[in-house]
Amino acid sequence: MSVTQQYLLDVHRARRLGEPAPPAPGLNDWQVVRELRDRRRFEAVLAGRPARGRLRHTLRRWLHRRPQPGH
Repeated sequence: MSVTQQYLLDVHRARRLGEPAPPAPGLNDWQVVRELRDRRRFEAVLAGRPARGRLRHTLRRWLHRRPQPGH
């Protein structure tokens, strides 16, 4: 059963029982992504790491790495 079919079944069941319909699939995806990002930033601050720009800093460090002797 697909997600859409399950959602339609849940909406039908909710209507029959007089309950509020469940949220549509994917409706809150961006909110979840934002909350995960905020949580990671919060944990970084608690651990004493920079909360922003960590990915850019890491990529810059990898791209500008000095060649090691013998490689």
